[in-house]
Amino acid sequence: MLTLKAFHIVFVVSWFAGLFYLPRLFVNHAMVEDAATRERLAMMEMKLYRFMTPLGILAVGFGLWLWFGYDFAGGWLHVKTLLVVFLIAYHLYCGRLMRAFAEGRNTRSHVWYRYFNEIPVLVLFVVVFLVVLKPF
Repeated sequence: MLTLKAFHIVFVVSWFAGLFYLPRLFVNHAMVEDAATRERLAMMEMKLYRFMTPLGILAVGFGLWLWFGYDFAGGWLHVKTLLVVFLIAYHLYCGRLMRAFAEGRNTRSHVWYRYFNEIPVLVLFVVVFLVVLKPF
């Protein structure tokens, strides 16, 4: 079980690195004016999204294995699961935003992306406290 936990943690950390960086690329993309830089940022976003998606799948997969394979229980786990579902939706929405940038359809400002960029930080904060403290 400890090996599964270690893999889960590694893939969660890796997935979150992408969840932190991709919206930051969006901030830069929303600010840039020249076509060459926009194209380069779109390519970076696509490559990062393709890299982080399997990491997210593995993080969720190992988490489910731990939950159902070792019968983890508690209300904290249900809240954590809801937050993970939210993160999956956030991840998928980032893919939608990435495609909008690539097609030149972005309508949001860099300020909006700065706030959007903070969402996974807040979710991670709550999830870590739930997992460590198991308050209920």
